[in-house]
Amino acid sequence: MITVKFELNALSDQRWIDAGVNLFAAQFDADRNEMLSRAFDAGVQELLLIGSDISETLRNIQLSAEYQGQLKLFTTAGVHPHQAGAVTKDWLEQLRQCFSHDSVVAVGECGLDFNRMFSPMAAQIEVFTAQLELSKQLHKPVYLHERDAFDTQLSILKNQQINHGIAHCFTGNSQQLSAYLSQGLYIGITGWLCDERRGQDLQAALAYLPLDRLILETDAPYLLPRNLLNKPKSRRNEPAFIAAIAEEVARLKQCSVADVAAASMHNVQQLLHGGS
Repeated sequence: MITVKFELNALSDQRWIDAGVNLFAAQFDADRNEMLSRAFDAGVQELLLIGSDISETLRNIQLSAEYQGQLKLFTTAGVHPHQAGAVTKDWLEQLRQCFSHDSVVAVGECGLDFNRMFSPMAAQIEVFTAQLELSKQLHKPVYLHERDAFDTQLSILKNQQINHGIAHCFTGNSQQLSAYLSQGLYIGITGWLCDERRGQDLQAALAYLPLDRLILETDAPYLLPRNLLNKPKSRRNEPAFIAAIAEEVARLKQCSVADVAAASMHNVQQLLHGGS
């Protein structure tokens, strides 16, 4: 595979939305505000913060309300499959209450993860299904996680008639991509695409992903794009690096980076903000 290195300041005038940031990851504790400033300086206009449990969701909500910077901050609200085995008796009502805040725009990160099995399979399925039902009741999109559980997850999505959401950090093959597209989902593309070692299935699948279903996300601080020149010594990903992902999408799809950026921003608006 040909690897094209990307200079970070090459697209400094382009505008972006990063549709997946783990803002309260410990890796950002030392310089969270500075990281947000760097994102804005790199052209990022809006961040979607990821809520992996109710505690993190509440921190995201609070920051979205108090943040004085120039970025627009929104958040998901949900329970990640890793946390499914530890929910409290009233977790679903707590989750529902989160949606009284205008900054909360999607249900998740929710789904199934049969890779490391941090929560029992039955608990994962129960908590996932409950969140899908909540998304339909509230008319909110779902923000989906899946690892080594594709067939089960797709079956549940079909049974629940879910057709409004995003396959967050999609890393699958063309057949899985086609199944998600047929389900009406948007596809979240991260720095996984830029990895010449393990991203080959995704690189091949990208040919079948239309721009009107593409959404860019960093999943920061994870998945630092490997096509970046002058990678940070910390190996930590940031929203400021989202252009490197777009550059790889544009290279593989033989289109302009501006087209990729515009499509992703439009799709985020359609999915999360009703096209506003």
